[in-house]
Amino acid sequence: MPSPDRQQRIAALRDRIADIERKPALAEARALVREDVAGFPLPAGGLLQEVFTDERRHAGAVLGFALAQARSLLSRQRPAVIYLQLVKDAQEMGLPYGPGVLSFGFDPDALVLVRAANMMELLWAAEEALACKAVAAVVADIAGHAKILDFTVSRRLSMRAASRGCSIFLLRYGLLREASAAHLRWRLVPTSSARKRFDPLAPGAPRWRAQLEKGVLRKQQTEWLLGWTKDGFTTRDAARRHANRIVAQPALPGAVPAHLADRLPETA
Repeated sequence: MPSPDRQQRIAALRDRIADIERKPALAEARALVREDVAGFPLPAGGLLQEVFTDERRHAGAVLGFALAQARSLLSRQRPAVIYLQLVKDAQEMGLPYGPGVLSFGFDPDALVLVRAANMMELLWAAEEALACKAVAAVVADIAGHAKILDFTVSRRLSMRAASRGCSIFLLRYGLLREASAAHLRWRLVPTSSARKRFDPLAPGAPRWRAQLEKGVLRKQQTEWLLGWTKDGFTTRDAARRHANRIVAQPALPGAVPAHLADRLPETA
């Protein structure tokens, strides 16, 4: 039977480990907001973020959300974003589309695609990419629920991200939430599209509701209605301010062709 002194040391060690596990690698993550873009606070680099959506058919939303943040982390010193995906997932779900990401302001030349044979190789590549000084962010697209991706592995990733100043985004699917050391956990839900200016009945730009399930970025706000533009995120509040802004336009003589009438008064 262990001596009382040994029992006390073991108990103290267990308490210390439990205290470490309760705290993220960056306990001050709530303060790490670089700038407020269109009403949405952009987290700083060096964080582990999980981005969930309920169904795989919404994969474009979680990828767009991650790339929109990753774009703001790019710099001359860190010009690359690593996108990791299993070979079988790439065959089933496809790969990022270069012209598509370019239309939303992300340079596809900055995106390095890596297809791993299994989860062990993918996680190894993620850790190595986080350690690279030229990488601004790592995006790991994980379609399934792998047992190897447990709390310990997520803890390793969060500590590596914090120590290197490189963010990592884990793109996940489904309703299951496993224990992890992520600093921020998001859930993206599709919602009604934005209204078209001259035809309110026609579908407009897609929008998504971003719910912050874990972590704190701003007091008393855990949900944003987001859209994506070539200039980055846009929120409902920002869209309303833009719609209400009156810009003086010179009067045009006679009728104006429909394809030339965008952003002009309907009475011109």
